[in-house]
Amino acid sequence: MHKAAPEFRPLNIRILTASDTRKAADDKSGDYLAAALQSAGHILQGRQICRDEKYDIRAAASAAIADPAVEVLLITGGTGMFERDITPDAVEILFDRTIPGFGEVFRAVSMQEIGLSTIQSRAVAGIANRTLIFCLPGSPGACRTAWEHVIAPQLDPRINSCGFTRVFNAWDK
Repeated sequence: MHKAAPEFRPLNIRILTASDTRKAADDKSGDYLAAALQSAGHILQGRQICRDEKYDIRAAASAAIADPAVEVLLITGGTGMFERDITPDAVEILFDRTIPGFGEVFRAVSMQEIGLSTIQSRAVAGIANRTLIFCLPGSPGACRTAWEHVIAPQLDPRINSCGFTRVFNAWDK
């Protein structure tokens, strides 16, 4: 007897862009993520741009984590290795649990596209208050790589029945 294919459940996803220079009119990474997640059948729960300041990022992420309507938070920007790249430092303290494999897999996939420059990325992921959080680089190409090759397959049980959606199924019980 064959098991029925797992059902797709659209998730409520918020996008946070951490940048001192981006505005809504030129947030190409946020635009890409919004279009991609909706195309995949998920629900854009909201978008926000905040300054590239530790406590601004932390406050915006905390608000998303505290909002029961937000199931996934995609943060783009500030994951590099320079002084102003502080998103992981701002957000990791909020994690109840880290997902170290996300950064490892993202960099492995990214290696095929940009070579050794991928080691400059501090992309991270974790879970806080039943919210999946992904901190992605700010470039549209990196967001595309992360979404298409790592995040989207994990959020669709029809593609990967052992993906992150199992977490939501456990929480729903």
